[in-house]
Amino acid sequence: MSSEIRLTPTSFIVLGLLEAAGEATPYELKQVVAASLGDFWSIQHAQLYSEPERLAGAGYLNERREEGGRRRRHYEITATGRKALRSWLEEPTGELTELRDPGLLKLFFGADPRTLAEAQVPVHQRKLAGYEELLAKMGGGIPAGIRLSLESGIGHEREWVRFWAKLAE
Repeated sequence: MSSEIRLTPTSFIVLGLLEAAGEATPYELKQVVAASLGDFWSIQHAQLYSEPERLAGAGYLNERREEGGRRRRHYEITATGRKALRSWLEEPTGELTELRDPGLLKLFFGADPRTLAEAQVPVHQRKLAGYEELLAKMGGGIPAGIRLSLESGIGHEREWVRFWAKLAE
């Protein structure tokens, strides 16, 4: 069964993760998001439970339900889902980053820059170190898209460290 539904960024996250995993439960999707793209794309956990069901109803995913126990739902991408994912990946985007930064929000409304900076610098230094460590651990065997995303994160964190360190002076 395939019906036309509006596909959202959450839809493509679910499709992309399931294409990579082969099959996963919503809980497993939540774990993968937290360990990977959650650093640059926020998604509510509830969406990772509702979106696969919605996509399955439209034919983008197959659903298998466990017979006993917790009766977890397992999902895998269909040919229709793969086609939609490929089409989305091939379409360039000109959209800007959506930034929701509490430090910048407080700065905007007049919080003391130095006080904010003293709290922000170590946070961004830790995040930068984590990204750099992850990149070093993964070495050359990392898929290009993941490596490039990680390098982008490193660049952003370096800039945040530079920006907040300047304000801390």
